[in-house]
Amino acid sequence: MGIGETSDGVPVIDLSPSFDDEKGASEVANRISYACETLGFLIVTGHGINQSIIDDVLTSSSRFFEQSLQDRISAMPPSPCVFRGYFPSEASALAASLDIDTPGDLCEVFCINRFDDREEAIRAGLKENLEAFFAPNIWPKDLPEFKSSWNSYYSAMEGLSEHLLSLMARALGLPKNWFEPFCDKHTTNLVANYYPPQVKKPLPNQLRRGAHTDYGSITVLYQSHSSGGLQIESPDGSWLDVPYIDKSFVINIGDLLSVWTNDRWVSTMHRVVNPPREEAGQSRQSLAFFHQPNFDAKISCISSCKSIDNPPKYADVKAGEWILAKLQKSVD
Repeated sequence: MGIGETSDGVPVIDLSPSFDDEKGASEVANRISYACETLGFLIVTGHGINQSIIDDVLTSSSRFFEQSLQDRISAMPPSPCVFRGYFPSEASALAASLDIDTPGDLCEVFCINRFDDREEAIRAGLKENLEAFFAPNIWPKDLPEFKSSWNSYYSAMEGLSEHLLSLMARALGLPKNWFEPFCDKHTTNLVANYYPPQVKKPLPNQLRRGAHTDYGSITVLYQSHSSGGLQIESPDGSWLDVPYIDKSFVINIGDLLSVWTNDRWVSTMHRVVNPPREEAGQSRQSLAFFHQPNFDAKISCISSCKSIDNPPKYADVKAGEWILAKLQKSVD
C-alpha cells in the first residue's frame, strides 16, 4: 500500500495499520517521513477519533460564535498576552510572527489550554512572570455543554498527537517513545478559528490568516467543511490549496520539530486566503490543536539528523520561550 496523494500533491496517509502491530506502525512511519521531508504537510485518515467527539465541539463552538458580540466579548482575556478565551476579528496578525507587517487577520478565535488546575500548571512550569502563559481557561457563560465537549476533544487530540509523535520517532530512527520526556508536561493550545462572512472587502494584504509557520512540534487541524482557503507554500514558492477530505485531519510540522530535525523536516509556510467575492458571505470554521512541548524542554538537533557534513543549523532553544515570543509578536 503506497502513499495516497491528492491532485494538489498533498500526501494522504491511512493511519489505521499503525494501530495494528509494529510492522504496520513502521510502514506508516515511512510514509510520514516521506511527507515530512517533501512538503511538511499531510492529511491523515483512519485516525480512530470518534466523529461524535468532533461534531460535539464543532456544535458548541458554532453556538459560541453565533452569540451576540457582547456575549463573546465577555469571554475575552484581561490582556492580549493571555492566550485564553475569545479574540475578535483583526485582534492578531500571524504574519507578524515572522516580522511581516499586515493588517489584522479576518478571523475570530477561541482558545483553551489545560491549566485550569493550578497544581498542574506549577508542575508544567508556572513561576513568577509566567502567569499569563499558564493562565486558567476562560469558559463562556450560558453554554453548559461547551466545556465538556472541548475537554473531550482536547483529550482525544492529546492521544492522537502522542501516536503521531511515536510514528515520527520511528521515522527518524529513534525509539518510539523518544519524544515523551519532552512532552509529558506539554503546553498545547486548542483553538477554534471562525472566519466570519466578509461583508466588507478586505484591505490590501489582509487575509483570513496571514502567511506564517506554526511554532511548536506538530499541528493537528480539522477542517469542518469544503469551503477551503488553506494554502501551503510549495518548495518552488507557489501556493498549493490543501483540499478538504471528509473526516480527516491535516497535520503539519512546526518550528520546533524543524529545529529537532535540522530542517530534514521543514516547518512550511501556510495561510488562509479570502474567498472570492461571490462567496464572501460564507463563514468557515476549523479546529487547530497546536501541540507544544514542555515549557522547559531544550530543543536541540537529533543525533540522526546531523553529521560532520551536516552540522546543526540552529542553536538550542527552550520550547516555551520560543513559543511565547512568537505569540507575543502576533498580537503586538
